[in-house]
This record gives sequence, C-alpha cells and structure tokens, in this order.
Amino acid sequence: MPKMKTHSGAKKRIKTTGSGKLRRRKRNRAHILEKKSSRRKRRLAGEADLAKADEDRMNRMLGRR
Repeated sequence: MPKMKTHSGAKKRIKTTGSGKLRRRKRNRAHILEKKSSRRKRRLAGEADLAKADEDRMNRMLGRR
C-alpha cells in the first residue's frame, strides 16, 4: 500500500509544538480590518491551540498517527 500524502492545506496552517500539541492562527485577521476595532484585532493576534475534537483528524492529515 502506498504512503499517505500530507494534506498541503493543513501543513501550511497548523504547527506542532515541541510537546506535540497543535497550534493554529485565529480567523478574521486577514482582510477588511478597517471596520474591526483595535481591541478585536489585538485579541485575534497570535496563535491558539487546536480544539481537542479536531486533533485526531488534523494529526491524520499531517501524516502523524
């Protein structure tokens, strides 16, 4: 059976920490920023942990078991 390929979209968007947790960017920070408040934009800065419910699926997409 051939090897599974890594999902290209997932590998660009999800990072793995040293302990194996998954991190993602927060949404709503890419464009149309003029109408969003400064407080909201600051809150959306940085990264967040991936939800536990999504971890198994993302690990499979990234080629980890």
